[in-house]
Amino acid sequence: MKKFNWQNIRLVFIIVLMVFLYSFSTKRSSQRQFKAVNISFAAGEENLFITHEMVNNLLIQNLKEPLRIKKEKVDLNALETVFDNHEMIEKSEVFSTIDGSLNVHIKQKTPIVRYVSDNMKYYLDSKGDKMPLSENFSARVPIVVGDIVVDGKDGYIDLFNRIVKDDFLKKSITSIKIMPSGNVVLTNRDYDFKILFGKPIHVKEKLKNYKAFYKHAIKDTLVKNYKSINLIYTDQVVCKK
Repeated sequence: MKKFNWQNIRLVFIIVLMVFLYSFSTKRSSQRQFKAVNISFAAGEENLFITHEMVNNLLIQNLKEPLRIKKEKVDLNALETVFDNHEMIEKSEVFSTIDGSLNVHIKQKTPIVRYVSDNMKYYLDSKGDKMPLSENFSARVPIVVGDIVVDGKDGYIDLFNRIVKDDFLKKSITSIKIMPSGNVVLTNRDYDFKILFGKPIHVKEKLKNYKAFYKHAIKDTLVKNYKSINLIYTDQVVCKK
């Protein structure tokens, strides 16, 4: 007759007990109400295009009373989808913690240019998606006029991003005009000359040529007499007085 292995029986008992306690605590936790709502923004972002109040209003619209609803009734993934679909939010994280808090972490979209036409005004973000203008904050980014050619949109977005991400270009370039031909003309903040960029191809090389030209040209007092700077040819910069 086999003897009972009390060691194994005790181990099984402990496992069953742990499963029971975990299930019990999980059930009790899900039936509890949230004690607090914490809203935070990604590093460097604080109440720019979207405020704490706006985020809180979105919560109220979807949960009615966030501090009175049971945790089990809240679909965190659905809430994230609501925030991610907001036209000023790039990405959100919604999660609950053991202490009973509902946490919402927001990463806002980053505007790279401000598009202006006769009947519409909006920002474009780093991915080329539209962002509405905000009453809370106005971004200092280049103004774009003219129609963006759909087939070449990636090239334009690449150009916009490179300008905004470069400290010198961001301060230097104030406007971007897209001609009916699809060619781009840039405007400099400090001088009256037009920068003939051409089609948004070889963007990196053209901007590099412009920066090199500008660094050299400002040492020459004749730079103020230039009417145009032609960057269309990637192997040279052509200046016209």
